[in-house]
Amino acid sequence: MTLETLAPDSSFDPDTHDPTVLDALAGDYRYKVWGGDWCGDCQRQLPAFGAALEAAGVPDDRIESFAVTKGPNGKEGPGVEEYGVDLIPTVVVEDADGEELARFVEDADVSIAEALARDLADAE
Repeated sequence: MTLETLAPDSSFDPDTHDPTVLDALAGDYRYKVWGGDWCGDCQRQLPAFGAALEAAGVPDDRIESFAVTKGPNGKEGPGVEEYGVDLIPTVVVEDADGEELARFVEDADVSIAEALARDLADAE
């Protein structure tokens, strides 16, 4: 991983989370995660998301992380322009064919895992 903040939070307890969230994440998806180890939102949210992916049994080869830096014209890094990443953390979930199914951008009223699980359920 290129993002230290995506390393799973060791205090994450999957038994305290809705199992449907972890089940939703476990589908045949590809996760693309943009963030910055310098970013407060990323430091707060990505460790729990990394732990949720691990608890859901998502293999590492289906998770791509991209380190983002602050540039003079906004965020810079791999895939930033291609995926329209303006705020971080941004997580894009794609199916096996590369079609985008869900996207999390910066913040929500629930965790990244819960927001994506909700969006994936709506996409089905």
